[in-house]
Amino acid sequence: MATVETALQTRPRPQIVAHEARPEPSGWTSWFTTVDHKRIGILYMATAFVFFLVGGVEALLMRTQLGTPENSFLDPATYNSLMTMHGTTMIFLFVVPMMAGFANYFVPLQIGARDMAFPRLNALSYWLFLMGGVVFYASLFYSPPEAGWTMYTPLSSSAYSSGGGVDAWIFLIHLTGISSILGALNFYVTIANMRAPGMGWSRLPLFCWTILTFAILIVLALPTIAAAVTLLLTDRHFGTHFFDPTEGGSPLLWQHLFWFFGHPEVYIMILPAFGIISEVLPVFARKPIFGYKAIVVATVSIAFLSLLVWAHHMFTTPISTVVLSFFFLSSVVIAVPTGVKVFNWIATLWRGTIVMKTPLYFAAGFIAFFTLGGISGVILAIFPLDWQLHDTYFVIAHFHYVLVAGAVNAILAGIYYWFPKITGRMLNDTLGKISFWFTFVGFNATFLVQHSLGMDGMVRRIYEYESSTGWGDLNLISTIGSYILGVGVLITVVNIVRSLKRGAVAGPDPWKGNTLEWFTESPPPPNNFDVVPYVRSVEPMKDIRRQVERDTGSPQRETELTYEEAEPVGA
Repeated sequence: MATVETALQTRPRPQIVAHEARPEPSGWTSWFTTVDHKRIGILYMATAFVFFLVGGVEALLMRTQLGTPENSFLDPATYNSLMTMHGTTMIFLFVVPMMAGFANYFVPLQIGARDMAFPRLNALSYWLFLMGGVVFYASLFYSPPEAGWTMYTPLSSSAYSSGGGVDAWIFLIHLTGISSILGALNFYVTIANMRAPGMGWSRLPLFCWTILTFAILIVLALPTIAAAVTLLLTDRHFGTHFFDPTEGGSPLLWQHLFWFFGHPEVYIMILPAFGIISEVLPVFARKPIFGYKAIVVATVSIAFLSLLVWAHHMFTTPISTVVLSFFFLSSVVIAVPTGVKVFNWIATLWRGTIVMKTPLYFAAGFIAFFTLGGISGVILAIFPLDWQLHDTYFVIAHFHYVLVAGAVNAILAGIYYWFPKITGRMLNDTLGKISFWFTFVGFNATFLVQHSLGMDGMVRRIYEYESSTGWGDLNLISTIGSYILGVGVLITVVNIVRSLKRGAVAGPDPWKGNTLEWFTESPPPPNNFDVVPYVRSVEPMKDIRRQVERDTGSPQRETELTYEEAEPVGA
């Protein structure tokens, strides 16, 4: 390979390691046997997005039922099944696997690695996730679960749930749990051991920091839910009574086990979203991220504190005031590092040279929605207020502002930001902005009014209500908003399908990005990098572009850097 002396020769000399490219696998069957982290990432993202669309349809059916009083569109059993499958799908089959897909594709690229540490284990993780979803949705053909996505006992362990739907849910948890733990171990080893020369912990991209904490939380939290569902399985089929109060068991044991997993799970879902936002904002603000170290410390602090707040989901259970006060304080304290992140993101945009592209729209939408969800979360952390609002639509509104409006906006920001790198094509920016405004309006119309419904007494998990309650108008607004939101997502789907063949061709670095994935071709070759540059800062691509500009005197070429402009080791 020819080389050109460039400013990458500054001391320390760039340790750019030459590598012989491995052959590109071909044919559609190669997707079944692939161990390439990029293909596995695409499989994760595509599968999770399909489950997202399925879960969205389930949500629209529920909102249609609740759009008017005394509606008979759905019967109670069907509504309960839809509620259970919608919640389970969005939590276990969409958000977490989607984040794992982004991580699979981009963590090796961002740290200058050529694959994950354990490629075959990585492939196994995906297939376990897919099998979990298939097993769960197979219950539609015999007995879909009706006990809610939290599977509270004794409802899930009683004769009412004697069908196979709950068992399918248990197998889903085990299969996706093993998948997540294997993937988490792979992420940890990859980040810890396979970083490019010069990339110390203080130069690790923020997205990789969030994936690292995401992986640690998975390893710490998932064994708890695995134990819980195993106990539930033995209660249902092997004569044990862990959750049966008539035989000395305790339904509260299920809640403690579930929420000890469940609250870290919230941050397992949202921490990678933080990482996506922290990557997108500085690129489109054309300035460095404000407070890199503060964001890293906040990320680690959130992960630690998330393990200490599980019982704030249980404020209405018989727990002493002293214990309630501890969980109230821990829930409030976790808002501090979260607030640090929000202020850092805003400071990054402040006085930046803003480039108004679709990824920035969704990133800004994330900040707005997540902040609103965080404020309502602080309200619910005050246990006397939670006593009044628990199990009402206020809680649903809070949860969806954080995880639907929040996580989905971050995911869409990531799709629009990284689509050119994955496919070599640009998504249509106009369609992207139209999609943003539909989703923005739809999110708010759907969930903002649900705060009022909750304060007016509308409880969760009901399939109909009487007209005398006065909830009809707000529910109709919420239902209309859900369809507007659905149209916004559909526009992005159309944009993706259209752009795969007709999108403008993207160069290796269409956004003038900061991290190493923009150093390689779009889409990247199977071996990722023919050469790996020495990393000198948290923004290695900026360093490379500046050096090339100084050496060539040609700022127009800053997005045209090729491998031939880098000096291999020993040259």
